[in-house]
Amino acid sequence: MPMLDLANGYYELPPGKLLNVVICLEMKSRPQDVGPGLPEGFELRRVGAGDLVTHRAIFRDVGADLMWFSRLIMADEKLKAILADPEVESFVAMQGATPIGILELNFREKHACELAFFGVSQKAIATGLGKALMNEALQRAWARPINRLWVHTCSHDHPRALGFYQKSGFKAYARMIEVHDDPRASGHLPKDAAPHVPMVDVS
Repeated sequence: MPMLDLANGYYELPPGKLLNVVICLEMKSRPQDVGPGLPEGFELRRVGAGDLVTHRAIFRDVGADLMWFSRLIMADEKLKAILADPEVESFVAMQGATPIGILELNFREKHACELAFFGVSQKAIATGLGKALMNEALQRAWARPINRLWVHTCSHDHPRALGFYQKSGFKAYARMIEVHDDPRASGHLPKDAAPHVPMVDVS
């Protein structure tokens, strides 16, 4: 990927576009102190190609205020192919019968794993569930013969996300910017989603 070379200054974005600062993180060996996974009363339920409604519902629940939109605009057939791929492990974290989190591990790159989607519902933030879900992710990822686990976070994410990943053993290795359509303008997310990312009409 080419290095961006811009002079210091202000740059106007086209109407309906957002700019997002992305931090890429990785770990190259299994942490020595991975703690216990989900506590009693919680479980991971595998999601497959026939579970698009379930997958998108928890994706929206966890990600609406984090500006997650990729799986909401993705064609059904493409999403089915991802969820049916044996090298993709996609889960919904369940508390009894209630979906409360999402975890997806992508092993399609040889000897590597992407922590593709990870998060818990708003009501589960600061309860310790996120740490337990991360422990599940680390155990499952490093159970395979990989030498690299990676993830990215961004300026749309929860303000404690970067520190959480670093405490979990990830180290930052790259910073990028992403420009994309505002999914609230297109109706893929509600107008009041992600209030920390201002939606300003400059037309």
